[in-house]
Amino acid sequence: MGLTSNRVVLVTGASRGIGRGVALALAAPGTTVYITGRTTRSGTAPLPGTIHDAAAEVTRRGGKGVAVACDHGDDAAVAALFAQIRREAGRLDLLVNNATAIPDALVMPGGFWEKPLAMQAILDVGFRSHYVASWHAAQLMVPQREGLIVMVSSPGARCYLHGPAYGAGKAGIDKMSADMWVDLKKHNVATVSLWAGITLTERSAIAIKEHPGEYDAVMANAVHPEFLGRVLDALMKDPKLTTERAGKTFYAAELARDLGVKDLDGRQPPSDAAFLGEPAQVSGAVIGG
Repeated sequence: MGLTSNRVVLVTGASRGIGRGVALALAAPGTTVYITGRTTRSGTAPLPGTIHDAAAEVTRRGGKGVAVACDHGDDAAVAALFAQIRREAGRLDLLVNNATAIPDALVMPGGFWEKPLAMQAILDVGFRSHYVASWHAAQLMVPQREGLIVMVSSPGARCYLHGPAYGAGKAGIDKMSADMWVDLKKHNVATVSLWAGITLTERSAIAIKEHPGEYDAVMANAVHPEFLGRVLDALMKDPKLTTERAGKTFYAAELARDLGVKDLDGRQPPSDAAFLGEPAQVSGAVIGG
């Protein structure tokens, strides 16, 4: 794809978790990483991590971290974010759509009708917000005739996971990525949706501590938060990006294997396909296509 070595990257929802891991994995000399989130001060959120902490770590690793407080449910705030990127950097090479609402009721037992209607917030900050950010990103990428828009998705798009609001949002994200590629491919701008695997995030660390032994089997193959960023770094350099990868949905672990990417500890993480009861090979499947 020939993306510039002086990359400009935007990772949404990067105060902590996978978003923060992606931002750190992409930190390198010549790379500017914009990091968005709502947590600006330690102690104001149930989980540790702020956008400023993440940006500072990007800078410490040799990149340029830029923290931008942004509620991705606020279209005006998102527009201001992209106006800032245009003004300061003049381009955008990679958008990682990771910001997602995670309602407390997500993992509660019971049917969807027994949970608060507010569960649908995941369709606003997640599904809808990915569309809004991608709309703005495309307006930067199309004129420069290069760029990559990534949706951080989940196999919940195809198998039951956390209920219908979660599943519908993820399925929608995958189909949206595929359809955006139809519009963008003549402009050499790619889209990809990645099913992130089970990850050692701050949230999972708390769950493990509070329920010792209960998640041992689930977490045995969990990846580090930077794993997805390592995959994206390789994907941006992949000559097959626009010819074979774009517009498709992949298990991140299966794409990593194809690209020769390993986790921080040197492991080749296995696909979650078998664990989740999915077909053994679904790499490249276009959801809804």
